[in-house]
Formats: sequence, C-alpha cells, structure tokens
Amino acid sequence: MTTAAVPSPAQLWRGSSAMMRCEALVLDASLRQSLVTVRSLGRRGLGVAAAETHDHVPAFASRWCQRGFVFPAREGTDAYQGILEHWLERTGARVLIASNDATIALLRRHRARLEPRVRVALAPEPAMAIAISKEQTLAVARRLGLRVPREVVVRDGGDVAAALKDIGLPAVIKPSESWLWDGQEGARLGAQLVVTSDEARRAVEAVTRFGEAALVQPLLPGRREAVSFLYADGEVYARFAQWAKRTNPPLGGNSVLRQSIPVPPDIGRHAESLVRDIDLEGYSEVEFRRDAAGVPYLMEINPRLSASVEVAVRAGVDFPYLLYQWAIGGPIERVAGYRTGGWIRDLGGDITTLIAALRQRGRPGITPPLRTLVDFGLSCLRPTAYDYLYWNDPLPAIKASTAFTRNMIRNLASHWRKNGS
Repeated sequence: MTTAAVPSPAQLWRGSSAMMRCEALVLDASLRQSLVTVRSLGRRGLGVAAAETHDHVPAFASRWCQRGFVFPAREGTDAYQGILEHWLERTGARVLIASNDATIALLRRHRARLEPRVRVALAPEPAMAIAISKEQTLAVARRLGLRVPREVVVRDGGDVAAALKDIGLPAVIKPSESWLWDGQEGARLGAQLVVTSDEARRAVEAVTRFGEAALVQPLLPGRREAVSFLYADGEVYARFAQWAKRTNPPLGGNSVLRQSIPVPPDIGRHAESLVRDIDLEGYSEVEFRRDAAGVPYLMEINPRLSASVEVAVRAGVDFPYLLYQWAIGGPIERVAGYRTGGWIRDLGGDITTLIAALRQRGRPGITPPLRTLVDFGLSCLRPTAYDYLYWNDPLPAIKASTAFTRNMIRNLASHWRKNGS
C-alpha cells in the first residue's frame, strides 16, 4: 500500500507531535490483553503506541497509550501489512506485540521482512508452527506421555459419521488451527459443541472448507485450568496458574471469571515438559481440561499473550513486561512467586456468557438456568477485580462500558424488530 493510501497522522494520532519514537507498538488494541500490555509497559516508563482497525478501542483512552493508530484494513491482509510497515518506519518501534490470530498469521508470513527493523514478540519457527497447530501439539504431548483427549482427525465432511461412531455424542469439534486462511478469505473458529450428526457435519464443513483438519473429541465436563510461562534459553523465568470458572462462549473460549491458583503439580510438570520439548520461547499459556474424575487432559497451547493475562499481572507476574524484555534480548527478571486466590472478571463478557447459557439451557455442559443465575449473582458479592477497571487509569473502563451498553441496546432492538415482524 502506498503512503498516500494511509490516513494522515492528524487523523490517527492522539497528541500533537507529527513524529514519535516508541519502544513498543501493540497491535490488536481492542483485545483485553492489549490494554494490559499498554498499561504494563507504560507504567515502566516505556513509550507505547497501539493500533487497531477501528477507533472504538479502550486501550486508546489509556493514559499510557502515547499514540493510537487506526489501520483502515482488515487483519491478516496485505493491505494491513503495508500500513504496518509505514507506521513502523514512522515510529521506529523496537518491539512489535500482537495477540490476534489473524495478525499473528500475517506476521509469520512476513517475518523475514519485518525482523531486520523490529523485534517480533513471537517464538521462533518451527516452535511457533507446532504450538499453533493443535494436531502437532497433541502429537508431541502423546510422545511425552501427557494425557490428551481421545480424538479423530477429519479432513472431509464424508468422514463425520465414522468419527462420531468412534467418539460418540455429544462431541466437540475443533479446528486444528484457530485462524483459517485459504489465500483469499479467513476466519477464526473455536471449539463447538455438537449434539446431533447434522450439527457435527456443519461444524466440520466450516473447518474443512479452508482445507484444514477438524478434530472430533469427546466432551470433558471438568474444570479448566491453565499454566503460563516466560521461557527463554532453556530457563523458565516465570510460572503462573489460573482456573476459569466461566468462559465466553460457555463451552470454552476466553475466560470471563478466573482465579489465580498455585501451579498444580500434575499439570505444571506436564506443561513445562511440553514447553521445553518444543523449545517454545517467550510467553505461552498451556490449557488443560479435567474430566469428571479430576484427571487433566491437554487442550492446547496459546503461544501469545492470552485474554486472561491480567489475572497474572495483578497477582504479581507481569508477563507483558517480561515478554518485552525477552523480545529486546535484554536481561529478564525472574519471578519467584505470586499472590493466589485473587479473582478477576470481565463483566461485559460475563453478562454475554449468562445470556448465552440461558439460551442454550438443556445442552450438555450448560448449567441449569437457576444455578446459572445464582452463580452469576454470587460473583457480584465476591471481592473481585475487573478487567478494564484500574483506579488511576479510568477512561478505558468508561469507554468499554459505553461500547458494551451501546451494543446491547442495538442487539435488543434488532431482536425485538425480528420477533415483531
């Protein structure tokens, strides 16, 4: 993309300077972990800029966001890449941090071109390639002796019946990679619970139309736990564990209510062996799901800052800053321990989860409506920190709350019009 296609700095930048130099450029600024990163680095006195494809972004309102850039192009596209290179030249950013799967896929495609001018805060290849692929990750885990869910890999819709005969219903359909791209269009797909063969076929076809494999696994009903690491040069500099009481969507997505916990000996040992074997440097989050008997099974690795990372930061493990230290090749702080028992909640996401759970009542893995409402209410009484809300940086929370309220009103109006027509 040419420079002329990029909106003027006056339109895109907060502040008055026509030029700026910054230590870090944080992409995907609308994500929760991006706001956490802006605050983390800004509080350390580092110059931080953030970028997103629209301007309704809480991170832009943070006191520590020196500049907010709007990239008028879709994530994962060559147009986005062109705009990114333009602003890297303008800012001279030392480190580039991304958390969106589409953006990460784009950076990986253009990594050789970017790395001479900026440090990309992603693990080197081929470790990144293994971690991104659930199929490859689970293969490594089996070799190491970790428990993994029973699964059938399906590459064509015609194989669904045989897979369900083996796995049974209900089942969970997962794409091998979260971001799917066929060269022309892309989509981010997550795990989907299916209770009928028709649902299973549609879920598999949504994945295989991109030429990727779908994993068919049984539903595990137990607690979801995760262990996060900052790992480099064969050493672990920080460890942290949490469990998710609720996620959005309810089956399993971004955690909207989670708690810091001591690293469980079973999954902590398994997770660290996996990270070491893959040699997955930088930040990673290794997710497990327990069955009804409490036995843990590996789900996946997230080799980028996760949406739940604020619970670690508030507990005393500043992963965004550790990631920055690793990316620039400097000394990395060691974190010996952290506070456990602290809760943190994404209130907007939790309300969305509540609505989804009530709509999906009766489906496997969904709690009954009365219990769902009671659990939600009790969470309002428990001492809890909230995503976005930080006492000396209030504007992001105000912006996030305003946007959530506006979207809820718009969705309700659309629902009433549809039912009334």
